[in-house]
Amino acid sequence: MSPPDPLRHLEAELAKLAADGLLRLEPRVEDLVGDGLGPVIACSNDYLGYGAEPWPGAANPATPSGSGASRLVSGEHLEHRLAERALAGWLGADDALLFSSGYAANVGAVSALTGPGDVVVSDALNHASLIDGCRLSGATVVVAAHLDAGAIERALEASRGARRRWVVTESYFSMDGDTPDLERLRAACSALDAALVVDEAHALGVFGPAGAGRCAEHGVKPDVLIGTMGKALGLQGAFVAGPAAVRSWLWNRARSFVFSTGVSPVLANAVSSRVARTAGDELGRARLRAAEHAMRDELRRLDVQVVSDDGPVLPVLVGDARAAVDLSQRFFSYGVKVQAIRPPTVPLGSSRLRITATAALTGDRLDRVLAAFGRVWG
Repeated sequence: MSPPDPLRHLEAELAKLAADGLLRLEPRVEDLVGDGLGPVIACSNDYLGYGAEPWPGAANPATPSGSGASRLVSGEHLEHRLAERALAGWLGADDALLFSSGYAANVGAVSALTGPGDVVVSDALNHASLIDGCRLSGATVVVAAHLDAGAIERALEASRGARRRWVVTESYFSMDGDTPDLERLRAACSALDAALVVDEAHALGVFGPAGAGRCAEHGVKPDVLIGTMGKALGLQGAFVAGPAAVRSWLWNRARSFVFSTGVSPVLANAVSSRVARTAGDELGRARLRAAEHAMRDELRRLDVQVVSDDGPVLPVLVGDARAAVDLSQRFFSYGVKVQAIRPPTVPLGSSRLRITATAALTGDRLDRVLAAFGRVWG
């Protein structure tokens, strides 16, 4: 017997919008392809006509540089749908929807999907964009201690009378470099008819088969998956992936999508090839791992304690904000940039250096970083 679908209400909500004449329908892909002529656009915000021009040096001169308006008005282009289908296929989702940034995706998805009468259980160290989405939703928000799956389970049990229940978490926390028990969270949500929303921003391209993230690595299918193109994919923008009804609902109700100009078609045009490259780049992930291990080994040799024990994020807890800034400046004096992270990004008293490994740190570049470690802490 399959578990209940916590998103089953979306079909009824979409049907109600349609009955009220409020459902915004998306253009068909065939209409976007057209006959090469298409309609004359008389509702664009591209006032000087620059957006209809190709981006200088673009691979495809037929691709316009700008969308011209919100995708609900006149900003929908074939490149958007091709990008979304590539992302969905990579992650095994029904569909996806592009947003202008990770912040817009998180705020838009959480605030549109949840609402008054709902209970949202949120990890205490979730990104500010997830926190803001929870606050804007009007739902009752229960903040669970970081990585405390038991606390999340108890919160779900205690909220059985809620209209709907949601668990919101990151899969790889960017300030601490740690991961929740995704399998346990999935099991709890399935058992208690709650929806699992996972932000995979810092995990995509890095973990899992074909770089498909922590959820894929653990065999977990979230109800809603949020990711970005601005990290491992090396582009810009973000997306929400999940069932087709989630995409339709966000198309209609995610304010950060509805009221934003569509992502540039030139950018969207680059997504499909970058997804294919990322999925197949095992050598890049091997270089990333090699850099991470070399950096961890050197920090361990210098007796510098790293908060995380896995992945490319190597946070070194300093505590005092001024001390963290001083260390950051010392690194810079040796030609290496390591950012000091201070409140409000992290809690008071937990300022840190957020060191990150990348596949680009090889040879002399990696040697410079390791030498700077020795000069700062040796």
